This record gives sequence, structure tokens and C-alpha cells, in this order.
Amino acid sequence: MSMKLTLSSAVLFFGVLGLIGVTASPALAVKEFKDAFRAKYVKPDSSDANAVALANAFDQASCTVCHVGDNKKIRNDYGKQLARLLTKEDKKNKAKIQAALDSVAKLKSKPSDPASPTFGEKIASGKLPAAD
Repeated sequence: MSMKLTLSSAVLFFGVLGLIGVTASPALAVKEFKDAFRAKYVKPDSSDANAVALANAFDQASCTVCHVGDNKKIRNDYGKQLARLLTKEDKKNKAKIQAALDSVAKLKSKPSDPASPTFGEKIASGKLPAAD
């Protein structure tokens, strides 16, 4: 009887563990970079239409602010520019992260198109930096 109870407990434990693994959101590429972007640009309590749009887009995008899809090794245009200035080792260097965000905000979102907005202009207009 106790063997049956132990087996049932083990099955239940691994079932719950598997369910948690399936429903948990994927780990962020570098959480500190995402947090810095959020702190700098996302203003969820603002009544400004652009700020509200950006906050909603950011909540839905999660890692795709800098990455393409679920593969954290593939970066979008914004993520590529940040990667030129930051490495994972910089994750505790808040000043360097802020400087990188500031620098990349000044860059054209499509370098081959001189008429394209900067990443910062896109963010200010309520769009994610790499969104079309």
C-alpha cells in the first residue's frame, strides 16, 4: 500500500513539474537589459497615447524588443546595435547600459534609408524600436 502511495506521489510530483516547465515563460536573454529598457522608456501610468501604446507593445513583445522570435541568439536591428556596445558581462553596469540605450536611440532604424526614423524617434512615437 505504501509503495502504491509513493508511486502515486512521484507521478503527481513529476506531472506538476512538467506542467510548470511547459507553462513557464522562457528566460530572458539578459534580464538587466530588459529592465533598463523598461525603466527608461516604458511609462505604464502615463495618459499619453504614445506612452500607453509603447507600454502595451512592450508587455506583448517581451524579449522580442531585441530578439527575433524565441531564439535568443538571433537579434533584430535594435538588438544588433545594442550588442555592438554591450555584452552579458555588462549586465551589472547600469551606467554602461544607459549609455548604450542612449547611443542606440540616436541611430537610424534602417541605416540604408536616410529618411528612416531613429530608434529613439520610434520609441517616442509609441512603437517598439525594431517594429515596422
